[in-house]
Amino acid sequence: MRRPTDADGTGLPPLPDGLPAAVSARPLQGGDIAQVWEVVLADDQRVVVKTAATDATLEAEGLEALRAAGAPAPRVVAVDPRVLVIEHVTGPPDLHALGRELATAHQTLGEAFGWTRDNVIGSLPQANPWTDDWPTFYAEQRLAPYLPDLPTEQAARLSDAIEGPLPDLLDHDVPASLVHGDLWGGNIVGGRWLIDPAVHHADREIDLAMLDLFGGVPRALQTGYDEVWPCDDGWQRRRPALQLYHLLVHVRLFGAGYLGAVSHRLDELGW
Repeated sequence: MRRPTDADGTGLPPLPDGLPAAVSARPLQGGDIAQVWEVVLADDQRVVVKTAATDATLEAEGLEALRAAGAPAPRVVAVDPRVLVIEHVTGPPDLHALGRELATAHQTLGEAFGWTRDNVIGSLPQANPWTDDWPTFYAEQRLAPYLPDLPTEQAARLSDAIEGPLPDLLDHDVPASLVHGDLWGGNIVGGRWLIDPAVHHADREIDLAMLDLFGGVPRALQTGYDEVWPCDDGWQRRRPALQLYHLLVHVRLFGAGYLGAVSHRLDELGW
């Protein structure tokens, strides 16, 4: 990996070996754990360069999996463990088409729940051991690891739910869909493209649950999704439970400000 500099000494982002030199760079908003630039290479190719503390090959693998499944994700131009380079994507927003393509991607099914290796959700590790049934996977890999972050009373409520009503609530003959895994509005670029995935095989409803949690599911996206593969009956009852994972992630990353939302979901579920 090299860190080029332009003619007047302004630092340019690092690039994996084998790419043309960077001739200009403009910082982009990159979230909480990454630095991101829009870069023009010497061959006039316009790309996005992202550096982060986590293994960049994990994100590249997720983008390629989504593209292979029919989702609109940027092409990976180059990657090494610390730097990801993807194509710069543009075009008019089309949330209806995005909904259809998300549903199509969800039809890529695995034989079990999990992924070929562990990856990350934000900056946190995300365990993905292959598991035969969805309620067990969700309880053991998505909820239980975060119990120590909760106040005693709240942790007891969630623990009791894991041992009690949660498995029956989540059991609806769930196929192991390929999911984006970190789907909120900030990971939809230009109303059209999916970025920053945390892919694995899961109940497809978890993508829509997270999107609903942070800003709501756009009507056009939901309409397009339903044209291809409507959610199973009872999705409204399951949604608060499926939102708990991402709320727990936010508690660990950002602190106690999200505990109220966790309690609200537990109350809504009667747990």
